[in-house]
Amino acid sequence: MMEFLSYGFIQRALLTGFLLGATCAVLGVFVVLRRMAFIGVGISHAALGGVAIGLVLGFSPLAAAALFSVLVAWVIGWITRKGEVSEDTAIGVFFPTAMALGVALISLNPQTYRQDLLGYLFGNILSVGTADLWGLLVLSGLSLGVLTLLFKEFLFLGADEEAAKAAGLPTGLLNYLLLSIMAITIVAAMKLVGIVLVSAFLVIPAATARQLANTFRMMTIISVILGIIGATGGLLISYYLDVPAGAAIILLQAGMFFATVVGRR
Repeated sequence: MMEFLSYGFIQRALLTGFLLGATCAVLGVFVVLRRMAFIGVGISHAALGGVAIGLVLGFSPLAAAALFSVLVAWVIGWITRKGEVSEDTAIGVFFPTAMALGVALISLNPQTYRQDLLGYLFGNILSVGTADLWGLLVLSGLSLGVLTLLFKEFLFLGADEEAAKAAGLPTGLLNYLLLSIMAITIVAAMKLVGIVLVSAFLVIPAATARQLANTFRMMTIISVILGIIGATGGLLISYYLDVPAGAAIILLQAGMFFATVVGRR
């Protein structure tokens, strides 16, 4: 264990897992309550379009992915609130389109971008540098700060949006704010588990906590604990069994979920 902790890249990976595990776990509570898991899947896939734009134009791929994902999420939110099409239909149209854009752009120069693309698709937490860690620290602090400050409002919105609107809450603004936090957090977590698995990383701890908790606050606390255990435990499994970190993290979290479901029965 001491040898494991002696490496600088392992220390950065563990801290990254701790930060993102906690942030995604808190956000996941509201995602589960509002049944937004499908939106999370869509945003993660749409992020590929932003990554491709950043790579092709020479910008930071993560910054481009964050901006692109937020814009796409806002468009989806605007269309569905207008009532033109249903939410699942809008997601089924826009997010695959964004991913197809990413594939098309990357295919223009496959030799240059192939290795970077694999890192974004499946995660590469061991490549997290000091600058990346500071960026994640700021992001996690802002996301957790907003979610904590507006915890009651988001909770009311998740329980009954019509009642929240009748009570005078700015439900439209809160929806766009939650979508923005989702998009940015999902993009940040791509380094940890990759585009393919990030939606599961967002949902599974909260879904497990919902099986165990009697109150929403307890659900949030348990979700954070499980998110951190899943991220750090998955890294340990990855190190000792020599399997990809993202896959190890998700499999550990899924194991805890199924054990909870079976235990409750």
